[in-house]
Amino acid sequence: MANHKATKKHARQALKRRDRNKYYGKTTRNAIKSLRATEGAEAKEQLPLVESMIDKLAKRGVIHRNKAANLKSKLAKKINAAATAA
Repeated sequence: MANHKATKKHARQALKRRDRNKYYGKTTRNAIKSLRATEGAEAKEQLPLVESMIDKLAKRGVIHRNKAANLKSKLAKKINAAATAA
């Protein structure tokens, strides 16, 4: 365990950040799963919201910006393919 006052504070902050990052990450993963399950106009409406969540994760450093770009690209490709097939 930490001995210095500043190190104890850093440990407390790290715990808070970890919990916050886990929450944001899990919420975004659930949103991505629900978006993949939906089809049609509803999916087109949800796409910008999910992309925004992914961008925020990348901005916060929870995921890498390239991973965010790959996720957004795959989701958009899936939604557009479903729209053209229908």
